[in-house]
Amino acid sequence: MKKADIGLIGLAVMGENLVMNMESKGFTVAVFNRTAEKVTNFIKGRAAGKNIIGTYSLEELVSSLKSPRKVMMMVKAGQAVDDMIEKLLPLLSDGDVIIDGGNSHFPDTARRTAYVESRGKLYIGTGVSGGEEGALKGPSMMPGGSPAAWELVKTIFTSICAKVEDGSPCCDWVGENGAGHFVKMVHNGIEYGDMQLICEAYQLMKNLLGMSAFEMHEVFAEWNKGELGSYLIEITRDILAYKDADGAPIVDKILDTAGQKGTGKWTTQAALDEGVPLTLIGEAVFARSLSAMKEERVLASKQFAKTPVLFKGDKKAFIEDIRRALYASKIISYAQGYTLMRTAAKTYGWNLNYGGIALMWRGGCIIRSVFLGKIKEAYDKDPGLSNLLLDPFFKKTVEGCESPWRNVVAQAALNGVPAPAMSAALSYFDGYKCDRLPANLLQAQRDYFGAHTYERADRPRGEFFHTDWTGEGGATTANTYNA
Repeated sequence: MKKADIGLIGLAVMGENLVMNMESKGFTVAVFNRTAEKVTNFIKGRAAGKNIIGTYSLEELVSSLKSPRKVMMMVKAGQAVDDMIEKLLPLLSDGDVIIDGGNSHFPDTARRTAYVESRGKLYIGTGVSGGEEGALKGPSMMPGGSPAAWELVKTIFTSICAKVEDGSPCCDWVGENGAGHFVKMVHNGIEYGDMQLICEAYQLMKNLLGMSAFEMHEVFAEWNKGELGSYLIEITRDILAYKDADGAPIVDKILDTAGQKGTGKWTTQAALDEGVPLTLIGEAVFARSLSAMKEERVLASKQFAKTPVLFKGDKKAFIEDIRRALYASKIISYAQGYTLMRTAAKTYGWNLNYGGIALMWRGGCIIRSVFLGKIKEAYDKDPGLSNLLLDPFFKKTVEGCESPWRNVVAQAALNGVPAPAMSAALSYFDGYKCDRLPANLLQAQRDYFGAHTYERADRPRGEFFHTDWTGEGGATTANTYNA
């Protein structure tokens, strides 16, 4: 019997589509699912007549693979991944590769890499972005784990992933242990931010300008032709034009409570662990949490008077202001995300290719956009760039958007339209370019109540001082602060 190039476990939508993608690129794929009926239905249905081998046990799956064997898991993140690894390890030989293509938390991937390597096998944790369409037609892939495993899967991964205009694959080796899933996590956090910014633009046009969904469809269609051109702007354009059976826009009938799977929360938690101000993505996560408080919000809306809409300006000019505020805020989101990756790379010893990551995100994934090409150019010019805002292109762009950005945030506040992500982005920008923040007072407060000490602006960094603020505290200090 012909041996398969790779095995895949988990025939949900993403798993099935990845198998179809692999087979269409010339690879023979063996498949297994815990529910045997799914294997049978797949083999008799979509996979009929194709180079896809149905198997009904893990032993059969493993025995159907070429050596060194490559087994990809598309199972639910968490305990299910650990359980599957335990079942696979006794069946595999040294040098075989286990691949986790789910949305696993990066510390889990780091732990699993070390464990699988200790058993003589290789491990890859890869982010796969693009949803079911991307899985079928070409996703963005972000693999990390055992470096020796990359050469064994590189041909398959780079064949099935999305390609940009010049044919470059949206997939490359990210780094050791949990690096791939970390980068995918940041991708998902940025996705949260992008979606929230678009929703804020939508609400400003709806509540402040009184625009209909169909009018907003025209705006997003126009925006998609320019510098905001992206998958998320494109689908927003399409959503706003979609009519229900009665001819009304279906978006107006959808309940305003948003779900989340946890990757945005993980990104925010990682930023807190690393001490990185990931404020925009944090607000995007909290906005979803606030949306879930639907019944409480409805009650509160009856308790407080509505803020009257006072906006009387030029509607067309304000729509352009919203576009530029959205663009500037988007730049901040990516600047913060890249700062998180740079900081984590130092913590975990990863050698991340930041321009390469932008290239991986150029196609196939949910945040794919024209904009990412500019990020790649920025890091190609200066691989050591500390913050995206310091790149000449992004510096000039943000400065050009500053006035309309401030106008939009101000009008949102004056008219009672929540815009937490745009507001947080502007506050970060103002804080980042401020040479003296009020943390001097904060340090004085900490030293007053806890003797935490402080540094002085007129003395070299690294010298710590304490003031006996009340005359009763003495010279005893607590541990010095970390900054």
